[in-house]
Amino acid sequence: MFPRNPVARLFSVLLILVVLSGAAVRAQESKTLMSDRIPVDRMKEYADQAAQWEQEYLRIDSTNPPGNEMRTAVFFKKILDAEGIENRIFEYVPGRADLWARIPHTSATPRRPFVLLNHMDVVTSDPAHWKVPPFSAQIVDGAIYGRGAQDMKSEGLAHLMVMVMLQREKVPLDRDVIFLAVSDEEADGTGTDWFIAHQRDLLGNAEFMINEGGENILRPDGRLKYVGVDVGEKSPLWLHLVAHGQPGHGSRPNSDSAPNRLMRALQRILAYKTPLRVLPVVEEFLKTMAPDEPPARAAMFRNIRRSLDNPKFRREIEADENLNYLFRDTITLTMLGGSGQTNVIPSEAWANLDVRLLPGGNPKAFLETIRRVVDDPHVTVEPQSADFREANYSPTDTALYKAVRQVTAHYFPGAPVAPLLTSGYDENQRYRPLGIYAYGFNPYTATQEENDTEHGNDERIRVEEVRRGFRVMYDVVTRVAAKAE
Repeated sequence: MFPRNPVARLFSVLLILVVLSGAAVRAQESKTLMSDRIPVDRMKEYADQAAQWEQEYLRIDSTNPPGNEMRTAVFFKKILDAEGIENRIFEYVPGRADLWARIPHTSATPRRPFVLLNHMDVVTSDPAHWKVPPFSAQIVDGAIYGRGAQDMKSEGLAHLMVMVMLQREKVPLDRDVIFLAVSDEEADGTGTDWFIAHQRDLLGNAEFMINEGGENILRPDGRLKYVGVDVGEKSPLWLHLVAHGQPGHGSRPNSDSAPNRLMRALQRILAYKTPLRVLPVVEEFLKTMAPDEPPARAAMFRNIRRSLDNPKFRREIEADENLNYLFRDTITLTMLGGSGQTNVIPSEAWANLDVRLLPGGNPKAFLETIRRVVDDPHVTVEPQSADFREANYSPTDTALYKAVRQVTAHYFPGAPVAPLLTSGYDENQRYRPLGIYAYGFNPYTATQEENDTEHGNDERIRVEEVRRGFRVMYDVVTRVAAKAE
């Protein structure tokens, strides 16, 4: 019953409208997932198909070098052709190819396209250290073994399944959905570079991209700690040091020999502590993770800028390899070289450093800093490549990031979505300068042991994940690309 007072009555009506409006918004945000509209028997057929294609894809040897990704492109094309999905192969050098496919929008006023990016090449493997041959795709204890199962053929398979489902289910789209499989990501990135240079128009001024880089690691109790979405990456600045000195016989030590000069230079570099910086993405990540930490550490995570003024906490951060790289440019000694004989003092000795710069880092300024730290005119420090790509990252307030939150809340209740700044590099870096919001999102979960097989021995993914993961990806894509009802 409404109050008799007109003002009070108006206030009551407005209050009810606000409540109903809020309920409508919440209902819209938690609306039924698109995959829920697919009958159970047909969803099972999709799951069976995903498991079959996963094994077929993993059996294609696309080890890079040499890659031979043309074979994987043909695998994709055969499926896309059978489904009636527009696609093209671009063999940019013999044996190496990119594949592009598109399902067009059905809207009179389309929004910008959505790109599903994956790479077809995989790193090398030594069969002697595997339980089963790396390209056998054998199922052992419920997991499919194969090079690329974690990086990143399984995710490419999920992208393919999304395209097939959009086509078969005749989903009305208000933006193009583009499938892009590229070559040579594990080495020089020539596939992506060629595509951007020669076929950029086929991206259609895309707004969103999903690529590799996300991680969803299960706790020992089977619960998911968080859904990790890669929003940014550090950029490599690989350095080559060469020390020069007087050559001679190994039986007559020389304190100023090239190897000795090199070792002193390296000791100074490795003792140097790069400045700490707090990026907004790292600040958000730690706030997201705070509830999972002990009370004292949680308080530190919630106000990380002030917490770093605490010397004890700062030392804890620096000693934790999972946190240290988030706050600073890092330097890792990876290679050394000198004489070809034990009894010969060489005139030159060299070392390689793997340097990773935070977004916003200045490579020229960093190089000059390292030269000052070395402080030896007989030791040169130069970049291994003149082609430096400045690190970048995407925001967490976009429609795609919101869709990831909404969909994963359904599949992984209680697991927060955490923005990741990865220590490595992936090709999101190459697409963000084109105006694309690019994220690393993985629809699969993995135990820590399974995750650690990436680039390692016995790389594998559980069959149950292959049968489920594509559905998560489908719901994320349709949440952003399907026509509003």
